[in-house]
Amino acid sequence: MSEDIVIRQYKKEDIPAMNRIWNEVVEEGVAFPQEEYLDEQSGTDFFAAQTYTAVAENAATGQILGLYILHPNNIGRCGHICNASYAVSSGCRGLHIGEKLVKDCICQGKAHGFRVLQFNAVVASNVHARHLYERVGFKQLGQIPGGFRLKDGSYEDICPYYIEL
Repeated sequence: MSEDIVIRQYKKEDIPAMNRIWNEVVEEGVAFPQEEYLDEQSGTDFFAAQTYTAVAENAATGQILGLYILHPNNIGRCGHICNASYAVSSGCRGLHIGEKLVKDCICQGKAHGFRVLQFNAVVASNVHARHLYERVGFKQLGQIPGGFRLKDGSYEDICPYYIEL
């Protein structure tokens, strides 16, 4: 199946599947800082507001399996640093979709004139994401104790990462 997965810019008709995948990660409460769910209008607005939004599609079936958003991490003199978030449908994890999304995001970051891609809040226990980021060349900047509030109300450390584009 991995060879059937293509990463492409999203289309309006992808938004229901994108919302479902995004909301699934929000519901899990262990990766995204967001607590609000996307609906048809807020999802449309949210994805359109990004510098670039892409989906992972099974080319054989047309099914959307994951997505990423890319946007500036800051403004002005730090506006050359971008940030991204990735979401893969829970039933499709472990198929290297995340790796395809991250690699495409790095290319899009360069194409959009960014010089650095930075992740502000990778939860320490998100070992699969952390291993992926390190495997493709990201460097960990340190650790912020208790920087992420989990869904159950407990706190976990976060690990900022970056890669030069």
